[in-house]
Amino acid sequence: MIDFKEYIPLAWAILPNHTPWEISRKIPEIIEEKIKALNEEYTVNGNVAIHKSAVIEQHVIMKGPMIISANCFVGAHAYLRGGVFLDEHVSVGPGCEIKSSFILSHSAIAHFNFVGDSIIGSHVNMEAGSIIANHHNDRENKVIDVVVDGRKISTGITKFGALVGDYSRIGANAVLSPGTILLPKSIVKRLTLIEQA
Repeated sequence: MIDFKEYIPLAWAILPNHTPWEISRKIPEIIEEKIKALNEEYTVNGNVAIHKSAVIEQHVIMKGPMIISANCFVGAHAYLRGGVFLDEHVSVGPGCEIKSSFILSHSAIAHFNFVGDSIIGSHVNMEAGSIIANHHNDRENKVIDVVVDGRKISTGITKFGALVGDYSRIGANAVLSPGTILLPKSIVKRLTLIEQA
């Protein structure tokens, strides 16, 4: 098995010995378990937990399970659904949609972005309008392949966005196709399409 710890070490503290696409499929149940262990610094309403220091602007739609951690910011009209974990100091700008994803500490999803079924490392920045697609609408065969160390691997699933390594930068209006794997400190230029498989 490929060792993905070098991409995002913190993610593998949660489910060691799992691939990113296996983790992405389990995000809702992982979050449900984590909610049970939260302390009194969180306000829990059903299966949505928000740290008392988080700032949530008006007209944000939140469909759990979800954890919004300390010092997070979620801008107006964002749409968070299907299992979302925002680690500490994460910023989600206005009009973003996040679906079934982990976004780790100090990362910023600028505004008008889509992130689906993905694991985003720490200190990642997505500029305005960049997209992480999670489904092959463009192909008859919807099963997602990934490329790791030059090897093409079938995930066996039809919904997986990306694994974005720590300190990566994704430029405005760039698109990461389903199954994108980015090493730490990757730079995706503005208006770029990443299609690895």
